[in-house]
Amino acid sequence: MPSSDQWAVPPADAFADTGLLSPGRAGSAVEEATGDTAYLRGMLDAEAALTRAQAAVGLAPAAAAEAVTAAAAEYGRRGGTAARDLALRARSGGNPVIPLVAELTAAVAERAPDAAPYVHRGATSQDIVDTAAMLVASRALAPVLADLDATAVALADLAARHRDTPMPGRTLAQHAVPTTFGLKAAGWRSLVLDARDRLAAVRAALPAQLGGAAGTLAAFGAYAEADGSRMSDGLAARLTAAYAAETGLAEPVLPWHTLRTPIADLAGALAFAAGALGKLAADVLVLSRTDTAEVAEGRGGGSSAMPHKANPVRATLIAAAARQVPALASVLYASLAAEDERPAGAWHAEWQPLRECLRLTGGAARDAAELVAGLRVNPRRMAENLAAGGGLVVTERLAAVLAAEIGRSRARQALDRVSRRAVEEGIGLERALAEEPAVTDALPAERLRDLADPAAYTGFAGALVDRALARPGGDRGGEHGGEHGGEQNENRNEEGTP
Repeated sequence: MPSSDQWAVPPADAFADTGLLSPGRAGSAVEEATGDTAYLRGMLDAEAALTRAQAAVGLAPAAAAEAVTAAAAEYGRRGGTAARDLALRARSGGNPVIPLVAELTAAVAERAPDAAPYVHRGATSQDIVDTAAMLVASRALAPVLADLDATAVALADLAARHRDTPMPGRTLAQHAVPTTFGLKAAGWRSLVLDARDRLAAVRAALPAQLGGAAGTLAAFGAYAEADGSRMSDGLAARLTAAYAAETGLAEPVLPWHTLRTPIADLAGALAFAAGALGKLAADVLVLSRTDTAEVAEGRGGGSSAMPHKANPVRATLIAAAARQVPALASVLYASLAAEDERPAGAWHAEWQPLRECLRLTGGAARDAAELVAGLRVNPRRMAENLAAGGGLVVTERLAAVLAAEIGRSRARQALDRVSRRAVEEGIGLERALAEEPAVTDALPAERLRDLADPAAYTGFAGALVDRALARPGGDRGGEHGGEHGGEQNENRNEEGTP
């Protein structure tokens, strides 16, 4: 057995999270937008915005704002090296802002000594971490929304083209009554649009955080007084508004150190989005089984042992994300019960689960866009599966028609006999109907043939598809998406045998 040192990795890579165990998010735009360097950028942006906001309302010199902004940009260029150093030093104070402020203050002092006192002036660590988290979330959601738009566009196309393509409807894992693939695709689109709308609304409401040590903004007033001026209620409100404007985030009504509505709302929207995409993936996984074969991914994944396999990999990765995000979101919901004006542990517990929720949902959105863009639909196989039940999927329709002719009780008894014979003797529904006197006495043979046709019993599926497609949405993919959208497949939505 090899010794452990034979497997040793270079020290520089030992701490890197490369996504080896998270292929669903590996290489995605959201992965890059939520990495350690992205969080470092968010904290630096928050610090620079704070000084600029104070300068905007007269609480700091304009030159200080310029110096802090420039030093923050320069420090940020250190990237992962700086982030790792901060991570190691964060243990002493419990968060990375404390060593970051020291580093940034020193960098500003080298550039403009008189500006150094204005770094982090009046703020507390949670102001910076929370604001950075909102900046990271806002930036990460941009490609997620683009991918959801692209998915909705492709699903609208599928729904329209397969508006009247019959297939078995399945309930409790069994054939129920016929439906259409167009209606199924329209349902997927509806969930995707619901997810997009929720995430878009949450993104627009993500707020900056500014409250100082205990959420009273007191330190800003103290510094103003020390400078020989007085900070009024109006000036305090203007400072918060200026800070929000500088970050590009929403203006909070109150400091939300222990009022975690923004985090809870974001958690809920991400969990819903992952689940909505998970529904699509769950259906694709079932419909792409070898013995079902009604759909197939355009480019399935291979197997390490079985050369013949083309696994539904994208659907698998989406399904994995859908199982993880709700559990991670539960941690974020639990942090609502945060004590006092700033908590010990509840706030800290949010950091990693929030990032993983963003990453997993972002990866699932990317995979969904790629999956739907290349999904192959097999109407012939749908028709074969629909016929495989021997026509029993239309007994609901026959029960309604026969009840009008011979009464509900007699109709049910007759159809129970017919169904039992069709299954036990393997003769199919149409023949069993033709040999049941209670049925043939009530309905002519031609009428029975029409009633026994599964493809003719899809209800108002087509009209429901039309109604679903009347809902606007998914037309912004080109505006937001571009490189973030799903990869196009040459055989996109090709109909035929998967």
